Amino acid sequence: MTPLAAVVLIGLLATQAAEWVAEVLNLRSLRRDPPPGFEDVYPPDRYARSQDYTRAKTKFGFVSSAVGLGVLVGFWFLGGFGTLDIWCRGWGFGPVTTGTLFLGTLFFLKQLLGIPFAGYATFRLEAKFGFNRTTLKTFLLDRLKGNLLAVVIGGPLVALLLWLFARLGSGAWLWAWGTVTAFSLFLQFVAPTLIMPLFNKFTPLPEGELRAAIFDLAKRLDYPLTNLFVIDGSRRSSKANAFFTGFGKNKRIALFDTLVQKQTVPELTGVLAHEIGHHKKHHVWVGFALGVLQSGGMFFLLSLSLGWEALFAAFRVDLPSVHAGFALFGVLFAPVNLLLTLPLLAYSRRNEFEADRFATEALGTGRDLATGLKKLSADSLANLTPHPFYVWIHHTHPPLVERLAALHKL
Repeated sequence: MTPLAAVVLIGLLATQAAEWVAEVLNLRSLRRDPPPGFEDVYPPDRYARSQDYTRAKTKFGFVSSAVGLGVLVGFWFLGGFGTLDIWCRGWGFGPVTTGTLFLGTLFFLKQLLGIPFAGYATFRLEAKFGFNRTTLKTFLLDRLKGNLLAVVIGGPLVALLLWLFARLGSGAWLWAWGTVTAFSLFLQFVAPTLIMPLFNKFTPLPEGELRAAIFDLAKRLDYPLTNLFVIDGSRRSSKANAFFTGFGKNKRIALFDTLVQKQTVPELTGVLAHEIGHHKKHHVWVGFALGVLQSGGMFFLLSLSLGWEALFAAFRVDLPSVHAGFALFGVLFAPVNLLLTLPLLAYSRRNEFEADRFATEALGTGRDLATGLKKLSADSLANLTPHPFYVWIHHTHPPLVERLAALHKL
């Protein structure tokens, strides 16, 4: 084992250890009784069930992460990266096609490894707690569609990035950064109309009290809403959700049918006012900009690593190449990425408080938003007492107890 290999291995193990410590602390933070003010949505049996759900997900996470790390380290130490590189080169293709084959094979192997875990999570864990409504046909079709999209959309992008780094030398990272940024913007534009309908059915929300209330809310808050849809989320899960899409003066809101069924009109408008708050406070675009800056730093570091012979030696790859460098950098960068993500998570949690405040000021009360959030929490059997360390490294949202406390002060 080379010195760099030892450092990378220690980094991977330390990152996984931090994740496991967070999980253990999270389990220890579970309390026998719900926090004050949640008794109406968390009767004793439901609260006990939410804790069982947290424990079951945590145990499953321990197993899946351990297997994932074990497979990665085993593949590495058995010379998998080098062997795969030799096999791909043996076809006699050009560097871009060879690289795409190499990275595509790694992607396929990772997807293959994930199928049993995704199946167990869907048909055993989620089903045990009454959430799963996914049929085996839907499960398989989702994965088939996802993989086909990865080939059709991701394949050309990977090939272009490989070409840029192979041809443009030290400045390639800037072109790659710009390409990925433009591609991300393009996906945000086309995903709601071309990609998401491949997985869910979008139906215009019928005329009625809810539709009128949402459009009235959007008009009062100067939110340029043009389309309002219900999607068949109940085909896969009983959990509820909603999301906003669109650019400029063409905004769309999609409500899960489960959300429409479970929330009253005032509760739904409270939750949507919170989401509109993210738009009015520019959280989405600032978050996107921060993500772009992070990807720029990643591409710069990637460009430096491609000429680092010690990296290829550490992973037992005999011939340095752009495509192998992509894969090896991904392993090397994983612990660093965890650290870089922490400020983005903190920023996201801060934004949730700000959006809650916007909704409260816009509606004149935070009561309906608070009730809606409590219902969403109870319906998903959320853990009401996550450990601060777990929140710090995982959560994009503050604990609900903290959000409600802040709402009550407004």
